[in-house]
Amino acid sequence: MASLSKQTEAKRKNKLKKSGKARKAKMSAKSTSSMEELFAGFGEPGQKTPGK
Repeated sequence: MASLSKQTEAKRKNKLKKSGKARKAKMSAKSTSSMEELFAGFGEPGQKTPGK
């Protein structure tokens, strides 16, 4: 049976690894803008571009 300190080290290592993975997944969930967000300033299709 592993000692308490070895168990704690393993838990800490796994927790840090999982937290980093979760953070990266959360950040990458919205990494690119949608088409509506990208072209929002161009106005409606077929219409003149809005002035500045």
